[in-house]
Parts: sequence; C-alpha cells; structure tokens
Amino acid sequence: MTAGSDAVSKLRTEVCNANKELASRGLARFTFGNASAIDRDAGLVVIKPSGVPYDTMTPAHMVVVDMNGEIVEGDLRPSSDLATHLELYRAFEKIGGVVHTHSRYATLWAQSHREIPCFGTTHADYFHGPVPVTAHLKAQDIQTDYEANTGREIVRRFEEIDPLRIPAVLVAGHASFCWGVTVSAAVEIADLLEEVAFMAYGTIALNAEAAPIPVELLDKHFLRKHGPAAYYGQRKG
Repeated sequence: MTAGSDAVSKLRTEVCNANKELASRGLARFTFGNASAIDRDAGLVVIKPSGVPYDTMTPAHMVVVDMNGEIVEGDLRPSSDLATHLELYRAFEKIGGVVHTHSRYATLWAQSHREIPCFGTTHADYFHGPVPVTAHLKAQDIQTDYEANTGREIVRRFEEIDPLRIPAVLVAGHASFCWGVTVSAAVEIADLLEEVAFMAYGTIALNAEAAPIPVELLDKHFLRKHGPAAYYGQRKG
C-alpha cells in the first residue's frame, strides 16, 4: 500500500467512520478524542486531523503519516495525540486500530488515579482483569515529548499484561486509550470500557466494600469468548 492508493483511500474512510462513531455513541464530545488505523505492510498510519469537528469531517480530512509521524498525504495537521498512537503501534504488534476518548466515566477513573476493578461478568466478558491506570508522568516527561512519553508510560504499564486481553488503559489525570485488531474494534472497546466504568462507579456507590469477582469466574467469562476453546457466539465461515 502506498499513499494515494485504493487501500489508503479505504483506510481513510474506515478511520473517518470510526471517529464519527465515537461522536455518535457519545464517547467523544466537542473534539475530545481521536481514532487511527495502521497498515503494517506499508508502515502507514491514518489518523484524525487535530481539532476538526466530527460533524464536518470527511475521509479527505484524514491524515496519512509514516511511522516517524511525517505526513505523506493530507493537508491538515494530524491529531496532537499522534505520537501516543505511534508508540502503541510499535509496542503492540497485533493491534490495527487505536482510539482515545475522554468519555465521562472512564475519565473519572483516570482522574481519580484508580484502576477499574472487575466487579462482575460484564467486565470479565471483555477485559481479563482490572483496567490498569498508568503512573503520573514526571515533570520533564510532560515538558518534552509529552505525547510520546504518554505512549511510553502506557507501554511500561503493560510490561506484564497482554494488550489483547486487556485492550484499554487509563492514563492518570488524563483519559483512556483503547485498541483492537481493527479501528472499528477499538471503537467497540472504547464503548465497552465506558459501560464497565459506569457499572463499577455505581457498584462502589451502592457498596463501598464491593470486591472483585473470583478469578475462576473472571477466567470463565473471558475465555469462553476469547480463549482457544471459546464457544460463545457462532462459528465463522
């Protein structure tokens, strides 16, 4: 795939649609959020332009960059979070899309610097454990290469976590990043994250002593959907 190809055009449409979907689902109000996708064979990333309202956005607005963040196609500046997306693509080799939002409840957990515990099977169906929160960035990491350092901090937090089993993170004091094998899958994860963030918030409000579900129940619900012997849903093909 090269810039200007049919494949790039298709990816720009997919990324545009994903960004619009964030807005339509209520996950990204104003311009609070962005979505991107990668073509690994070509080493190109397509991402939302910075500060462009979702309702005016078209595929032509999407920006194509290389893995160094250099623009190869597009007339607008890419999202200010581009460097974070690129760090995630470099570190998590099996992901194909990244989504960043400031959805209300997930952001509350990030601002509280608290991971989201797995209080129930709804959470366990999609996240194989608590949704982690990063450490706060040091002052020098904020002052220089802030967005890239945000990505690096996420990667550090996932040193002992499989990013495909827990495809989301809370950035301390900031908001969430989610990812998936495609950009549309990443949007779905962002929506699911907001739902479990809301449920966890309500759980603590009703019972401040609530405990996470047993690991056996966590494993059962996650693996029946995502494990090697998964049996939830219908066979493909």
